[in-house]
Amino acid sequence: MATVTKENIGLLHEKLTVTLEKTDYLPSFEKALKDYSKKANIPGFRKGMVPAGLIKKMYGASLFTDEVLRTVDKELNGYLQNDATDIFAQPLPLVTDFANLDMNNPGNYSFDFEIGIKPAPQLPDLANAPVTRYIVTVTDEMVDNEVSRLQNRYGNMKDLDTTDGEENVLNVVFTETDAAGQPVENGITKDNSLLVKYFKESLRPGLMGKKAEDAIQVQLDQAFDDKELDFIMKDLGLDAQNAADKQRHFSIRITKIGQLEKRELNEEFFNQLYPGQEVTTEDGFREKIKAEIQGYWNSQANNQIHDQVFHYLTDHTQVQFPEEFLKRWLKSQQTENPKTDAEVDAEFPKFLSQLKWTLVSDKIITDNAIQVSPDEVRAFAKQQLFSYMGGANLSDDQPWVNDYVEKMMKDRKYVEDSYNRLQTQKVFEWAATQVRPAEKDISADDFAKLVEEHRHHHH
Repeated sequence: MATVTKENIGLLHEKLTVTLEKTDYLPSFEKALKDYSKKANIPGFRKGMVPAGLIKKMYGASLFTDEVLRTVDKELNGYLQNDATDIFAQPLPLVTDFANLDMNNPGNYSFDFEIGIKPAPQLPDLANAPVTRYIVTVTDEMVDNEVSRLQNRYGNMKDLDTTDGEENVLNVVFTETDAAGQPVENGITKDNSLLVKYFKESLRPGLMGKKAEDAIQVQLDQAFDDKELDFIMKDLGLDAQNAADKQRHFSIRITKIGQLEKRELNEEFFNQLYPGQEVTTEDGFREKIKAEIQGYWNSQANNQIHDQVFHYLTDHTQVQFPEEFLKRWLKSQQTENPKTDAEVDAEFPKFLSQLKWTLVSDKIITDNAIQVSPDEVRAFAKQQLFSYMGGANLSDDQPWVNDYVEKMMKDRKYVEDSYNRLQTQKVFEWAATQVRPAEKDISADDFAKLVEEHRHHHH
């Protein structure tokens, strides 16, 4: 009768030995020989009439090994299912000499495997976490800029015959030339759209009165200041850090001149942006925009709390790992071009950090019965669809919307990814209820710098 024994070989590291008697695998081997003889298609013999001895001679060794290993696998899986031990990944086979497997002299065989035991992390008390909730101050300037952006976005473009101001919009064609203004063979040609004020201040007076089909000759770094030059060079496919590229010459031909007329701040505009919300005055409109800006920064501040919680949990949860097992497991994941010991050592700290967070979040999920329902995944898919469509006010009960959602629910990878995202979100939402953040006012610029410095520090 088959047996499985366990032996500790290190920290959270154990060896399992599966021992088989010949009665455990021999009947299935003999059955496999008979089944194969019925299916074998060998020249000179009718199907199903191949002598068992020939089958055994030709295929017996392979079938014997397969049946022994299949029996080992069955016994090992059965043991792990009944054992309360929570392990990492799958058992790894230790060195086994398959030459000992002899179908002509079947006997008892032993196979060794190693397993890594998952530790049970003890989480720190989040109530003691030094967390800060940043409250970004929404200024009148931020509201003014957003109002102006919306007026431009929903404004109308009026065609002009000639340029007459710095806010004129020029549709142009860039054509690469030499210093004398002659087109360069196989040079760059690119359409673009520019405001007159994008040009250097010294060039702007010379653009006044220009008409469609007029052209000017420029050297890039002489025509545009650094910010606009960087944008234009990227659009032209040039290297913004290359001094020679900055000095290239172009003819800029005007194809169309326009002037953006900003949308008037009136009730019609307010109703278009906020239908049914009774925004009837400019003050009410500005208050609505201010609330939206504040909501955006509040969501960013919440993300920052989640980040602080993540680091507190990972920094203050002590976890020991079966490192030797995990390193061998990492190497076993690539049968072609396996990782070297040096490569595994280089990747290992980041791998352990990710594994630690997995254990921490799994404990939070288990202890707090955090679940994600199929309906929540459907709602997430619907939300993503509306986001892809620019946040349009769409009715969510339209047949094509539901058809899209049901199609995504049949995509296993999408469902798994969405489930994991929602579950992680719920973990952080739970954690945020456990902390006692201190509030701190901060400007939008300082908050953005704080986030960027943190991102730079952790990459």
